[in-house]
Amino acid sequence: MKKIIGDMTLSKYKKYFNVKFFLYGFVAISLYSIFKSCSKDTLVEEVIEEVTIQPDNFKFGYNLNNYQVINDTVRSGDSFGVLLEKHQLFYPKIHHISEKTKEVFDVRRLRIGKPYTVLFSKEETKAPLVFIYQPSKIEYLVVEFCDSIIASIERKPVKIIEKESFGVIESTLSETMENQGLPTQLIYDMSDDIYAWTIDFSRLQKGDNFKVIYNERFVDDSVYAGIESIKAAYFEHKGEAFYAFNYMNQESKNNTDYFDENAKSLRKAFLKAPLQFSRISSRYNLKRRIAYYGNRVKPHKGTDFAAPIGTPILATANGTVIESRRKGGNGNYVKIRHNATFSTQYLHMSRRLVKVGDYVKQGDVIGKVGMTGNTGGPHVCYRFWKNGKQVDPFRQKLPDAKALPAHLKSNFEEFIAPLRQQLDSIN
Repeated sequence: MKKIIGDMTLSKYKKYFNVKFFLYGFVAISLYSIFKSCSKDTLVEEVIEEVTIQPDNFKFGYNLNNYQVINDTVRSGDSFGVLLEKHQLFYPKIHHISEKTKEVFDVRRLRIGKPYTVLFSKEETKAPLVFIYQPSKIEYLVVEFCDSIIASIERKPVKIIEKESFGVIESTLSETMENQGLPTQLIYDMSDDIYAWTIDFSRLQKGDNFKVIYNERFVDDSVYAGIESIKAAYFEHKGEAFYAFNYMNQESKNNTDYFDENAKSLRKAFLKAPLQFSRISSRYNLKRRIAYYGNRVKPHKGTDFAAPIGTPILATANGTVIESRRKGGNGNYVKIRHNATFSTQYLHMSRRLVKVGDYVKQGDVIGKVGMTGNTGGPHVCYRFWKNGKQVDPFRQKLPDAKALPAHLKSNFEEFIAPLRQQLDSIN
C-alpha cells in the first residue's frame, strides 16, 4: 500500500479517491443526460420530417417520375417535323430522325386526334429525349434521340376477357344489339363476316334470336381496345339453327375460319360486296340508259356501291393484283386475278393501296372510295370477270370456301364440344 500511494496516508487517499470518484460520476451522469436529451430530440425530428416516397409511374417502358412529361394530340396541320419543332428539335436533325424512323414506321402517317407524349430531362428541358406516338390503343411508336436514334413499335400488355351475350330480334339485328349495349364491331362481325352468306339479315323475323361467345381486349387494365375474336355463335332464323365455331385449320397456314357443327365452312370464296357498309346504287344492266351520256343506252357491266369518299375498299377474294393504275373513265382502279376462272375490278378509287404483283387476301383493304374518272358521285364500280367475260356476280353460282379436310374432323368435333355446350346453356 505504501508503495502504491507514496507519501499519501491511507485516510488522505480515501478522501482523495472519494472526491475523484464523485467528480467522475457527476461528469458521467451529466454526459448521459445530455446524450439522452439529444437522442430524444433527434427522434422527434425524424418523426416530424417524414420522407414521402413517390410510387413508380411506369408507362411506355419509362418511369415518368424521372422526366418532365408533355401529353398532347396531333392537330390539323401537324406533321412529325412540326411536332418536333414545337419542342425544340430542328432540321437537319429532324430529317435524320425521320430517315431512321421510317425503317419501322412512316411518320407521314400521323393521324389527327391521335395522342403523343414527349419526355424531357428534369434537369435540362431545352431538347426532348423521347417521342411517343399512339396510332392505336394497343400499339405505340417510340423514338429515342439521345446519343443515337432508336425507333421501335411496341405493344401494351393486353388483357383478354371472355363474354357471353344473348338477344331476341324485335326489329333488326343492329337495333337489338345496340339496345343491349353490345360493341358495334360485334354487330358487323356477326352480319358481315360470320353469317354473311348464310342468313339474309334484311329479312329477319321477330322472334329470331342469337347467342355469342366472344373475347374483348383491354389495355391499362380498364381501357376497352376492341373485339379480339368471336369464339362461337348461334343464330336461330325462321326456326332453323345456325351454329358457327371459330376453328384454326393448321393446314391453311394457321388461319382461322368459321364452320358449322358439321365442319362445313360458312364462307364463300367471294365476299358479297367490296365495302363493309354500303348500298347498291346501280346494278349490272346491259340495257341501262345513262343521263351522263345523253340518256343513251350504254351497258353497265358493273355493280355500283355508293359510299362516302375514303371508305375502305376490300378485296372480295384471295388473289394477285394484275393492274393498279389510272385510266380514262375508270379513274383509279385495281384488278385482281383470283384463279384461272375469276377476276375482279374496282373502279373510281380516290387512292390505290396495292401495286401490281401484290398478293391480297379476302377482306384486305386495296384502296379508298373516290370519284375519279366518269362518275356522278362517290362510289366503287365493282366488276366481275368469269373466263374473261364481265358478268353479274349476283347471278353466278360462286364456289364455297375450301371445306375442312376429313382427317381433321375428329379434332374439330373435340374442339367444338365444350363451346356448343356453353352456347346451349346461355339463356
